[in-house]
Amino acid sequence: MSRPLVGIVMGSDSDLEIMSAGAVILEQFGVAYEMVIASAHRHPEKVARYARGAADAGLKVIIAGAGGAAHLPGVIASLTTLPVIGVPIASPQLGGVDALYSIVQMPRGIPVATVSINGAYNAALLALQILALEDETLKEKLLDFRRQLAAGVEEKDSRLREKGFRKYLKEQG
Repeated sequence: MSRPLVGIVMGSDSDLEIMSAGAVILEQFGVAYEMVIASAHRHPEKVARYARGAADAGLKVIIAGAGGAAHLPGVIASLTTLPVIGVPIASPQLGGVDALYSIVQMPRGIPVATVSINGAYNAALLALQILALEDETLKEKLLDFRRQLAAGVEEKDSRLREKGFRKYLKEQG
């Protein structure tokens, strides 16, 4: 297996279901990744070792998901110059808004790209776009993916125009 280019890091195994959506899209595009559980609060030494060694390990982008106080993406970003994409994870208490604010409000000088709450899928697509800057094959795969998205919209629009909204909704549901 090839060396991982993307690191997917989460603070807890409770984040795995959300973060696995990113792994699925990376697999779809044939990009090697690794998944790690490393808590910024419960095991800061592990987070520091991981972040400091990520570039030497061959990683090009890190996707970090966290809920609650959501310090993991920012801590990782403070310890590496690799691009870090933060995924706020929804919690039952505040629905992920707390995590979103924690990740998106990074101090000047330590940026973290932030996607939507539970947005690991889009985080992986953003990682792919970053990687595609230096990989023409991956760029072509992304362009094909976008063409497929557009074709799906055209197909749905055609079906809606043909059937009308009532029949369309009935068939959806």
